[in-house]
Amino acid sequence: MGEAKSRRMPRAVRERQMLDAAVRTFGRRGYRSASMDEIAELAGVSKPLVYLYLNSKEDLFTACIRREAAALTAAVRAGVDPSLPADRQLWEGLLAFFTHTAENPDGWAVLHLQARTTGEPFAAEVGAMRAEIVAFVTQLVADASRAGRRDRELPRQEAAALAEALVGAAESLAAWANTTPGIPARQAAGTLMNFAWAGLGGLMEGRPWIPPERTQVPVAAGG
Repeated sequence: MGEAKSRRMPRAVRERQMLDAAVRTFGRRGYRSASMDEIAELAGVSKPLVYLYLNSKEDLFTACIRREAAALTAAVRAGVDPSLPADRQLWEGLLAFFTHTAENPDGWAVLHLQARTTGEPFAAEVGAMRAEIVAFVTQLVADASRAGRRDRELPRQEAAALAEALVGAAESLAAWANTTPGIPARQAAGTLMNFAWAGLGGLMEGRPWIPPERTQVPVAAGG
């Protein structure tokens, strides 16, 4: 009876159950410590069935990375309304990012910690996701600077550098927020927004911070 019911379950549903179990296990135990037996038991299937669907532990981990990466990038993109002012676009994007990572802590652990520290080819999978998010934020910064400065937009390289810094800060803050009790997504997003916009706001208006010139210290005669 149970076996017949298992066979009738659509493949997509069964795969989702396996990936849910795998993300939870990999996120909490890491790639090397997680076992296929543990994942199969959590998914409520036999280990041979997991191998039948996803071939190997490496393929299963790769599938987890790709699913979680696609979900995160989709959440960030969906959170940004291009018709909003620049500060609202950045805020909505940050809020979408921190909300998604807070609601999916195991998935975020897989992307931010486990895949990066396990080595290739997993790090490359995460790198591709990160590059997509950085490109999206780069365009957001460039569009905001064009609207705010009127006379000219930021050079592309400068916009890309700001996007790299912003994404890196968001990643670190999400990792901290997910392991620190009492830090809701809105608070994390607000912290980074205040930190970033204090500088970005002036930059968009053509008021960048310029480091002071180094002053020469006079050398005493005979010294």
